[in-house]
Amino acid sequence: MTSTPSRLTTTRRSLVLAIPAIVAGVLAVSACSPITTDIAYSPSDGVRINLTDEVRGLNLLIISAAEGEPGTLLGGMANDSDEPVEITVAPEGTDPIDIPLEAGETVYLSVDNGFEAQFGNIDVPPGGTISVTLTSSTGETQTAEVPVLNGLLPEYEDYLP
Repeated sequence: MTSTPSRLTTTRRSLVLAIPAIVAGVLAVSACSPITTDIAYSPSDGVRINLTDEVRGLNLLIISAAEGEPGTLLGGMANDSDEPVEITVAPEGTDPIDIPLEAGETVYLSVDNGFEAQFGNIDVPPGGTISVTLTSSTGETQTAEVPVLNGLLPEYEDYLP
């Protein structure tokens, strides 16, 4: 008498063969994915502008009531180098401001005990972006589009000039 494998044994054998194939597929896909926690980013409404690996603007955004009105720069400037540096922040169409940074210092902008960063006028309506150029005293320059927001969100209303 010949015995035939039962349906349960065939199902188990198929499952045992399928598991390594599934695991290999998952490993292959995950090996192709970048590790996103290693990528520097601004976790809020602003943008990051790197002048060098050690000098950068962090989470930069401008608060302004309307096009042509004064604006407040929020965010921070970081200097992880061993030398002091000054960063000039120049939004298109308005006078620049200079922000001094000591070696290893991070300066927060327009907050209590921070550096007051006000511009005379912002030629972009809230909801748009404005071209802002950062220049360090060591000669590096970067330009980026920085968001312009108004004070409608409660977290920004106190920063309207």
